[in-house]
Amino acid sequence: MNIIICPGIHDPAFTQSFISGWLDISNDSIAQNQANILVFPGKDFSSLSALHILQFLRVSVAHRRYRLTGSLKSPIIFISFSAGVVGAIGAAHLWQLLGGRVKAFIAIDGWGVPLQGNFPIHRMSHDYFTHWSSCLLGSGQNNFYAEPAVDHLSIWRSPQIVQGCWVDSSIEISPPKGRLTATEFLLMLLKRYEAN
Repeated sequence: MNIIICPGIHDPAFTQSFISGWLDISNDSIAQNQANILVFPGKDFSSLSALHILQFLRVSVAHRRYRLTGSLKSPIIFISFSAGVVGAIGAAHLWQLLGGRVKAFIAIDGWGVPLQGNFPIHRMSHDYFTHWSSCLLGSGQNNFYAEPAVDHLSIWRSPQIVQGCWVDSSIEISPPKGRLTATEFLLMLLKRYEAN
């Protein structure tokens, strides 16, 4: 499974904390299969650029860097955060235009970013207001919001301790369908896409 992580504009240590926050908890097939994780090394405002992310992906596939397997046909899951959601959604569409396959798109706190696509989309938010207002701009089924609310960076830096609600937006935005951590929600999605 190829996972592309598109961080926002923040300390890179937060991204490493995010990755270890869900990989350390996962003692199952995702960790055992050692998912191919590629982190876009965006600096400053390049996280907002679909073209920078796409170029990074194309170079990585061409040189098979960072254990990214396959070619354009290998399915990719995008996990993006904050400003990185802007660049990642554009890169996902460009990847498809080039013949690539996007298996899923997970936007974490992509407030104010319209999300549409012919691939599954999931939103994760640091509070209910962000969840509700972001869903107006597009979301798929199976979304998550922190409850109680946390600050914006906490959901990225420490997903394993952020409690919240799993919501199936195809039915209704509230009440919540179930309670779990942000890491548990993310692992649930990744297992689902690993199996399909």
